[in-house]
Amino acid sequence: MSAETELREQICLLAKSMFDRGLTGGSTGNISARTDDGGLLVSPTGTSFGRLDPGRLSRFDAKGNLIGGDQPTKEMPLHSAFYDTRHSAGAVVHLHSCHAVAWSMMPDADADDFLPHLTPYAIMKLGKVKLLPFFMPGDPAMGEAVRGLAGKRSAVMLANHGPVVAGKDVEAACNAIEELEETAKLAIILRGVRALGLSDEDVRNVVTRFDVEWDD
Repeated sequence: MSAETELREQICLLAKSMFDRGLTGGSTGNISARTDDGGLLVSPTGTSFGRLDPGRLSRFDAKGNLIGGDQPTKEMPLHSAFYDTRHSAGAVVHLHSCHAVAWSMMPDADADDFLPHLTPYAIMKLGKVKLLPFFMPGDPAMGEAVRGLAGKRSAVMLANHGPVVAGKDVEAACNAIEELEETAKLAIILRGVRALGLSDEDVRNVVTRFDVEWDD
C-alpha cells in the first residue's frame, strides 16, 4: 500500500469515527492533509464525514492546482490559510461540534483565550484558541482572519459555526479538535457552578513542561 493510499484511508477512518460519535453531523465539517509531495488531500464539498470515499477525495498538487477527485470543500480558504502561515501544519480539521459552538455563543467567552483552563489537556494540544467573529459559511474572509494571526495559533473557533484546528498530521489534528470539544463540553456542564479550574501557576507549569506555544 502506498503512503498516499494509506493517508486517504486514514482520513476517511478518522472522519467516520468523529461522525459516528456525533462530533459533526450531516454533510458538515471538512478535513485535509499534506501528501508526501507537498500536495493536499481534502474532503469534497457536500460530503458526510460518515461516508467519505478514499478514492474521491480532492487531490491538489504542491502548487495548489486541483488534479484529481471531486470538487473540494468551500472552506478551502480556511485550510490554505493555516498551511500558508503555519509551516508545521500537516493537517487541518473543521467541525460543527455542538458544545464548542454553544460556548462560542456565551457573552463572556474570551475572544483571545476561548477555552477556560479546566484541565491541562486542551492547553497541551491546542495552546490558546482564538475566537473569531461570525462569518457567512464559505466566506474567504475567514481565511483572511486566520492569516491575520500570522501563524501564532494552531486553533480558532468560528463563532456560531465551529472549531478549526491544525496539527502536525491528521491524527494529531483530530485528537486536538476532540480535546477542544471536550473542554467546551466541560465548560457548558460547569457553567454557573463555582468550579475549581487550573490556577495561573498551573497553566504556566503546563506550558513550560510541555513546551506549549503560548503568547501572553
